[in-house]
Amino acid sequence: MPDDTVTDWNLIPGTLAEIEQARERCRRLVGRRAMMSAGTSAIPIPGIDLMSDVGLLSMLINDINHEFGLTPEQIEKLNPQFKLMAYRVAIGMGGMLVGKLVTRELIIHLLKRSGVKLATKQVARFVPFAGQAVAAALGYAVFRQIGNQHVNACAAVAQELITVRPS
Repeated sequence: MPDDTVTDWNLIPGTLAEIEQARERCRRLVGRRAMMSAGTSAIPIPGIDLMSDVGLLSMLINDINHEFGLTPEQIEKLNPQFKLMAYRVAIGMGGMLVGKLVTRELIIHLLKRSGVKLATKQVARFVPFAGQAVAAALGYAVFRQIGNQHVNACAAVAQELITVRPS
């Protein structure tokens, strides 16, 4: 029985060069959003940085997924074989946000995994001025690390999918 599902390959970068271009665009986006996170971390009001990070990370993850053709909606357009492959590679890469609907709870869980840096950032906030600078630097580092890990996971999934792509 023929498979009626048509894979829309236009959603996923089609060559290694396109994947590399998408990776570079996403890394620049990660850097810009990490700077925004750092700016918010410098504000000496406890909790405001965490709320900002949740919103910024949620938008960032969705933007990265979209850039690589790996949002839940885009993956649903793949035929079942490629859909399964995309999720399998994502899990193997530790890309728990690839192809997932990004929720507030998922982002908070991800931030908790970076717990030591976040706890340090919160404590540092109570030291005048220098503490705010430390909090901003740690906020930038955590945000950038999470973002770049996600970019790499998405790039790996896209790369795996193009290796099995029909000519």
